[in-house]
Amino acid sequence: MSRFVFHRLLSRFARAREGTTAIEFAIIATPFLMLMFGIIELGMVFMVSTTLQNATDNAARKIRTGEFQTSGASAKTDFAALVCLNMNWLQANCPAKLSIDVQVFPTFAALSGSGPANPVGFNPNNTNYSVPQASQIVLVRAYYDWSIFTPLLNAALVNEGSGSGRRLIGAAAAFQTEPYQ
Repeated sequence: MSRFVFHRLLSRFARAREGTTAIEFAIIATPFLMLMFGIIELGMVFMVSTTLQNATDNAARKIRTGEFQTSGASAKTDFAALVCLNMNWLQANCPAKLSIDVQVFPTFAALSGSGPANPVGFNPNNTNYSVPQASQIVLVRAYYDWSIFTPLLNAALVNEGSGSGRRLIGAAAAFQTEPYQ
């Protein structure tokens, strides 16, 4: 092909306006959709986190007042069911994805040394449930296993290990139980 013919085809292509909108949309659509899915995914993680914190606070209040202990319910599964009851939109999968850790401490200073669970290699079987008595210091922690559905955000949002596609979301409440009877 001669240089003249190539130059003529190139100039004709540059003057054409029929597919400009489609090309511009193709260039802009990918980053726009990535941004949209990122906002939705991050919003979902925040929503699950807020829901879990509110459910944990509501259930922990029953331990704080002694209502949970005096009702005859004392098992870890009973308390997990109480937390799940407060997680309205996540109730279907809640029992399988929720882990509860309730510990009693002698002082608030001793409580400060108890950090959150490491999400990488988290084992729900290693959580505890100590039945709190009146006037004891209690730390209630709840962990929810959330699946990240946007593959491109795995590097930013996944905390259970690379390639897992999962995020461990935690909530905690620390208090001293009331002197109930």
